[in-house]
Amino acid sequence: MHTGGEPVRIITDGFPEINGATILAKRRYATEHLDHLRRMLMHEPRGHADMYGVLPVASDHPDADLAVLFIHNEGFSTMCGHATIALGRWAVDSGIVSRTEPVTAVAIQVPAGLLRLEVDVTGDQSSKVRFRSVPAFVTALDTNVEVKGHGPVQIDVAYGGAFYAFADASHFGLDVRTSPTRDLVDAAWAVTEAATVAIPLDHPDDDDLAFLYGTILTDGRDAWSPEPTANICVFAEREVDRSPTGSGATARIAIQRAKGLIEMDTERLFESVTGSQFTAKAVDTTTSGQRDAWIVEIGGRSHYTGEATFTLEDEDPLPSFLLK
Repeated sequence: MHTGGEPVRIITDGFPEINGATILAKRRYATEHLDHLRRMLMHEPRGHADMYGVLPVASDHPDADLAVLFIHNEGFSTMCGHATIALGRWAVDSGIVSRTEPVTAVAIQVPAGLLRLEVDVTGDQSSKVRFRSVPAFVTALDTNVEVKGHGPVQIDVAYGGAFYAFADASHFGLDVRTSPTRDLVDAAWAVTEAATVAIPLDHPDDDDLAFLYGTILTDGRDAWSPEPTANICVFAEREVDRSPTGSGATARIAIQRAKGLIEMDTERLFESVTGSQFTAKAVDTTTSGQRDAWIVEIGGRSHYTGEATFTLEDEDPLPSFLLK
């Protein structure tokens, strides 16, 4: 499938059993023992540097209809909004969750927590999917970090199921809608390297969640507007999200709430480098440890692209690789 142009490769059969009493334990087990299969499915010659995948696993949450791990070019993620949107539609279409008109509720356990989805099941086949995030919160606001080749750059850091640094692309003389993607990637990666060193991260639920996933460059339009605000997310190992990034939009809403730039239940449009859009709004307040936090609702559409069976022959000298 794809959501807003970003691939979602759902592995439905053939993957070995993943051990672990909790979903985070399963993530650790897969990282330590099954990473060669992640590389086979994501990397060349069966994938590419920007491939993204979903690995269904056994749930340990009593309310979950299904549980998943997320995979990409570098490893196993903790949260993915674009994949969640695809999974909502797929769960109904595949019969994992019984179809209830006009809206089917789906609950998905991911490493970051439990996500509750609403899948529109009337109208066209690509009906909208909405999900409510795990608690989103801010770690740093308007903080200067020294970025190699660019000097001090003001950034925000927030969590929306994964931690992201945020910077205005204009700090680098770039525009997220018109500048070459390579230039945007280089700038975002430089921010990630700087912020990883400069800003300590922690998460009250588990230390496995406390890492900087990437950097999102924005058009600087954080104050509410009816017009879409654009961003580009560069995550994992310089991977570029083609969608507006559901976990990133969640974190941006948390930043906008923390700065007093958007009201509760006020919807914003977030736009990606492909022109695809997600809706996002803060729908509830909560806490995460000692921090103020928000529950954010993300909405988007996903589409099917095909089916495939992948094979690795024993004598294949190139089971997986990436050209950089």
